[in-house]
Amino acid sequence: MTSQAKKKYVLVGTGGRAEFFYGAIAQHYRDTSELLAFCDINRTRMDYANKRLIEAHGYKAIPTYTCDQFDRMIEEQRPDAVIVTSVDRTHHTYIIRALELGCDVVTEKPMTVDEKKCQEILDAVNRTGRNVRVTFNYRYAPHHTKARELIAAGEIGKVTSVHFEWLLNTQHGADYFRRWHRDKRNSGGLLVHKSTHHFDLVNFWIASQPESVFAFGDLLFYGRENAEQRGVTKFYERATGNPLAKDDPFALHLDSNEHLKAMYLDAEHEDGYRRDQSVFGDGINIEDTMGVIVRYKNQAILTYSLTAYAPWEGYRIAFNGTKGRIEMQVVEQSYVNSGGDKADEGAILGAQIKVLPMFGAPYVAKVEEGVGGHGGGDPVLLNDLFGTPVPDPFNRAANHVDGARSILTGIAANRSIRTGQSVQIDDLVRFY
Repeated sequence: MTSQAKKKYVLVGTGGRAEFFYGAIAQHYRDTSELLAFCDINRTRMDYANKRLIEAHGYKAIPTYTCDQFDRMIEEQRPDAVIVTSVDRTHHTYIIRALELGCDVVTEKPMTVDEKKCQEILDAVNRTGRNVRVTFNYRYAPHHTKARELIAAGEIGKVTSVHFEWLLNTQHGADYFRRWHRDKRNSGGLLVHKSTHHFDLVNFWIASQPESVFAFGDLLFYGRENAEQRGVTKFYERATGNPLAKDDPFALHLDSNEHLKAMYLDAEHEDGYRRDQSVFGDGINIEDTMGVIVRYKNQAILTYSLTAYAPWEGYRIAFNGTKGRIEMQVVEQSYVNSGGDKADEGAILGAQIKVLPMFGAPYVAKVEEGVGGHGGGDPVLLNDLFGTPVPDPFNRAANHVDGARSILTGIAANRSIRTGQSVQIDDLVRFY
């Protein structure tokens, strides 16, 4: 393929998630894709991203633009698409402006954090006719695809209910309470930032859409008040360089990890962002314990639980149907975002899908073992985005409507937690 045929990209937001995308283009998809520029509020972080491009991926350094130069970047670089990996609350800003400037968009999940911003994105797609891809890598994991295949084949008849329990352990789960995610204004809380994966999977598996949502949620483990009630008396604001954090298993020491130091500690002087805040500090306003009930348009019911301080990492799912039941259990490898190899993020330690026909012998479904992060879904997604896509009978590529339907469950759950009332999804946004 000639260089003229390559699809051209720029990337905005060079934090922890960015290298998943720019590293893939630089290392594996040079024949089909080209990376033209970085955009961020922090020049130190962009310079480090360029260093990674050269030293880790054998690519050339690319131009950098600050966020106020976004329009100029598009004008000068003329990309086909913008990759958005910035803080969640800013996704809509870059998605909408990219669409208006004639670009398609590849955005990290969640697409955005509330219903107002979601509607603005839906309006912009309708107005511009451009495309938005939301990177739901979990759809591409072999065991998740197998669950969709079994359900679509009618192995358990019509799905009537789903029970879904997701556990984040005290390494991965705690990480959301150290960084910008701890402020719901930035992330929408875990019911949006993290659960968007899970709610999208349910939509994907049962081929339906959420209709009404009721939820409870609270901060019951992390945060200063909870620690005080457990008898903790010594507190600190940040871990790095603090003797009080030396023996704290929840502490993240940026100076002990070369990558985190370069990306965050060395960049603090520009934007003041601290990546290593105490999970038992003040200022945390997201929940760590959540329960959600969802009714779908096909009448199926979801009961969902998310715990962010569990002793193991993974999830259990049960699908009940008119002809039987499917049970899935997955144990994942825990990780700290950008604290190690990208292939370790969400890597599978064990997965099993058991099919229990109503009047037949139970059996374990055969699933191909995936290689790479997020259950083997990452490499397949990346090829779908930047390589030469292959025909996909499962339609795993997610667009802006899929992105909206997944976050709207979490957005509705947040409203339900605030009000104590059930929330109708159709009351939140208007689809075209």
